[in-house]
Amino acid sequence: MLVGVVGKANVGKSTFFKALTLAEVEIANYPFATIKPNSGVGYVKVECAEKQFNVKCNPREGFCINGTRFVPVQVIDVAGIDMWYFGILKKGWEKFVRRVMQEKQPITEALASQLGAMKVTEDMVDDVVKELGLDKEKPDTWSDEDIKNMAIEFRKRTKPMVIACNKIDISSAAENFARLESEFPDHMLIACSAESELALREAAKHELIDYIPGEADFTIKEESKLSDKQKTALNFIKENILAKYKTTGVQQVIDRAVFDLLKYIAIFPGGTNKLEDSEGRVLPDCFLLPSGSTALEFAFKIHTDLGENFIKAIDVKKKLPVGKEHVLHHGDVIEIVTRK
Repeated sequence: MLVGVVGKANVGKSTFFKALTLAEVEIANYPFATIKPNSGVGYVKVECAEKQFNVKCNPREGFCINGTRFVPVQVIDVAGIDMWYFGILKKGWEKFVRRVMQEKQPITEALASQLGAMKVTEDMVDDVVKELGLDKEKPDTWSDEDIKNMAIEFRKRTKPMVIACNKIDISSAAENFARLESEFPDHMLIACSAESELALREAAKHELIDYIPGEADFTIKEESKLSDKQKTALNFIKENILAKYKTTGVQQVIDRAVFDLLKYIAIFPGGTNKLEDSEGRVLPDCFLLPSGSTALEFAFKIHTDLGENFIKAIDVKKKLPVGKEHVLHHGDVIEIVTRK
């Protein structure tokens, strides 16, 4: 899975990206760290299956804190998704259109083929062309503005967005956020303070505080190790962000993007007799799959051999065998039984 972070200049995008991934990016000075690329790993929060089995997991990737599993997701800093689509469409447009018209290929079919990797379908192209009032028979008459509008519509349909309303910590921000919620009721808006989350994650990383990303509070471990500047920053976050919003919002952005917007589910491989892998790690893996995924699809996700030699699956929590068409649910622990 790949999640892009898009934002204008001076809105805190680099700070948000670093808060989410702790990757090296160039940001303004602040109390806990200095730091610089545009690709990193963020983590979505999942209730770990260790709770149901009264064991302690050993994640191969990600980590687990007090029964909360953090599953890795690749995050990239994107210059502009709409303009990215436009650039792909516009590149070689005249040559593309000439070929399509010479070969008498329907433009909807040609565009769907060109943008198939972005999950643009022929039906989608047909709908967009109709909505924009474009002549399917004369794509050579489409203007740059037409192509740009088409790119925007394709992006909306294939790359849904969560809007992180950053800098909720500044004056008048709460009022502005309430206005945005009123004006855009159909958008997924999340109030957040990336600077606060970054400070908390860096402080936790340096063992100055105990903090679980996305939670409503933190605990100072040794106040004597904090500078006055750091104490002031932490007090501000506790009193003005966490006390009011119960979260900095940064963790919620990626969680809601993956689970609410994209509707993915988390599935743990496991066994009815033991939960360890061959190296003794307990519940080492957690996979993210699209909602509606079946037991067979999960088997292929783990390894092609498991899918090709699939006999049945077992719902480990319920200790029940299930078939290849069984639809999985968020948090399931599934054992795959194969031909030897």
